[in-house]
Amino acid sequence: MQDTFYIKNMVCNRCIASVLDIFNAEGFVVESVELGKVTAIKGLESSFKNLSKVLAKTGFEVIESETDTLIEQLKVAIINKIESGETAHIFKTLAKEFGKTETALSKLFSKSEGITLEKYTINLKIEKVKEYIQLGELNFSEIAYSLNYKTSSHLARQFKTVTGMSMSTYKRLGNWDRKTLDQIV
Repeated sequence: MQDTFYIKNMVCNRCIASVLDIFNAEGFVVESVELGKVTAIKGLESSFKNLSKVLAKTGFEVIESETDTLIEQLKVAIINKIESGETAHIFKTLAKEFGKTETALSKLFSKSEGITLEKYTINLKIEKVKEYIQLGELNFSEIAYSLNYKTSSHLARQFKTVTGMSMSTYKRLGNWDRKTLDQIV
């Protein structure tokens, strides 16, 4: 019988590869894997308890509660929207996708993660800005536009508030101090 597992902190391609390796090593037959979610069939030698232990050793966790599953799905949705540049009206869009009000999603997220949904999204965007700066393919105005900021000065203020330095300083220093997506809370 096929089971769906929601995995906490599985938010990047490296995470997918690690989790896939763990499932395979533990004797599960993986049908599909995507950010935050694995669909697999338990093999004869497979043990859910052992799978959970091995995942925990590498910083992952099988999510068992509905609320935690929703929060992880919300994080993955935000990451996907930022990656694809679909950040205009992001909270309204997410509320519609999840069948909840913006307020309900925000309260649930804040209660679970200890940070507001807006602050979490801003932190993700700033990490994306760092990535764009590091790649050197876009100027600051183009970066702001790609992330749906109304002005590049708005992005510049947010960047400085979050990092403590201007985008120019960050670029000039070349110290690419970036957080992995699973470290952003």
